[in-house]
Amino acid sequence: MQLESSDGGSPLTVSREDIEAKALELSGALDTTREQAKNTAVVGVVAIAGLVALSFIVGRRRGKRSKTVVEVYRT
Repeated sequence: MQLESSDGGSPLTVSREDIEAKALELSGALDTTREQAKNTAVVGVVAIAGLVALSFIVGRRRGKRSKTVVEVYRT
């Protein structure tokens, strides 16, 4: 495939090797991005799970501390 340069000079050629090299470069960049996204997702899930657990423990403790006891007597 031949393309003309922007300055109107000699034509540029793109070989199969050039395309394969660029495809491999993009593939490597995608793999890196995918790994970073996975790491971010794992950290987010752990943080949310910790927040839910902390809320559960604090709520449970508060519920035990301020229980209301209702006694019903039958006469």
